[in-house]
Amino acid sequence: MPNGGIHRLAIGPFRKSFREAPLTATVLAALVPPECDYEIQIVDESIQAIPFHKTYELVAISILTGTAIRGYEIARRFKHQGATVVIGGVHVSLRPEEVSQYADSIVIGFAEKTWPQLLRDFENSCLKAKYEDHEQHFENLPTPRRDLQKKSRYMVPNVVSATRGCKNNCDFCTVPVAGFQWHVRPLGEVVDEIRNIRSRKLVFNDVSMGEDMSYFKALLKAMVPLRKKWGGLVSTKVFNDLEVMDLLVASGCIYLLIGFETLNSETLSNINKGFNQVEKYVHIIHMLRQHKIILMGCFIFGFEEDDLDIFRKTVAFVNTNKVAIPRYAVYTPYPGTPSFRRLMSEGRILHQWWNYYDTQHVVFRPKKMTVEELQNGFVWAYNDTFKTRSCLKRTITSGKNLLLTFGGNMAYKLYLSRLNNSHKDKRLIFT
Repeated sequence: MPNGGIHRLAIGPFRKSFREAPLTATVLAALVPPECDYEIQIVDESIQAIPFHKTYELVAISILTGTAIRGYEIARRFKHQGATVVIGGVHVSLRPEEVSQYADSIVIGFAEKTWPQLLRDFENSCLKAKYEDHEQHFENLPTPRRDLQKKSRYMVPNVVSATRGCKNNCDFCTVPVAGFQWHVRPLGEVVDEIRNIRSRKLVFNDVSMGEDMSYFKALLKAMVPLRKKWGGLVSTKVFNDLEVMDLLVASGCIYLLIGFETLNSETLSNINKGFNQVEKYVHIIHMLRQHKIILMGCFIFGFEEDDLDIFRKTVAFVNTNKVAIPRYAVYTPYPGTPSFRRLMSEGRILHQWWNYYDTQHVVFRPKKMTVEELQNGFVWAYNDTFKTRSCLKRTITSGKNLLLTFGGNMAYKLYLSRLNNSHKDKRLIFT
């Protein structure tokens, strides 16, 4: 897995990610057919160096749009050494023709069926150039090979998936255009996997856990006797159900990530996220704090309605309401999304250097400010929000989860120096 520039602690050669462990590689390792007697190595460049000095028969690379260019470089180096290279991941579904130039074979869609078949074909010297499967096989999945991970290098090493896809159609999101649709995993399988995780802490990597409220509440109820502590992603829609708050607490929820995105109702409607109701934001924030659940609140800058005042307004809202762990992003039109098509037709896409499609760099011309004003405003918002005094105020209000909030704020505070340094070369950013 190429380095995605995630928040991490680096001391000499030691790397520790401040995020959860990726699930892709451990699942792929578990899907290797038993007749394929392979020695398997998982390498996540975010926490370790890629062992280019070693020789491999087969190298599988999983890429996002922001890691695609690095993924191509890794592919070239291993192909030069004689390895067969396979590339999968979301970006492959968005740009299959592009990715095919760098791989012996590509995998489009989910890999529960195609990955084992690919390996059998590789064994029989009949590897195909493309494997594609858009059907869902979200049941009877093997247990991820967590034993192959460097668990100590992740803040949360145990990751579980209960749902796939999303029922929404936000204009900047790759989930709808990648054809993921919406599916739930059999409840019993999810509960069994959670029960067998020795650690008390885990995280769900689902895009939006609560899209099917009956399933979501059944999952929360089933987790109560497991006595685990967990976190995950939900939309504001789940709080329309009066029962959900008590179930979150009873199930052991300690933090939630919620995409508020903006304080502008018109913008929310225009990006197909009108179910977010700005007038309810404060209530949701206070309710979570009252129930001792840490909130990671996410906001995006650069929407069509955003002007120079958006940065001050958003930071003021975050600080006034003491959003426990704030997170900011630049509006990023990923290839294939409605936002990309619209901005491309208007001639507003600056370039297609995918390594800058990381939500931390401006890659289009905004409507009500310059490219440089958007980039500088984004960096200012991060720096102002994570001043030491502001971090302490948010931490103090976290009650029993004070250490989690403190750790989250310190992770972003450490990130500031890298953020500031990465935006010094204006030639690359403001083309």
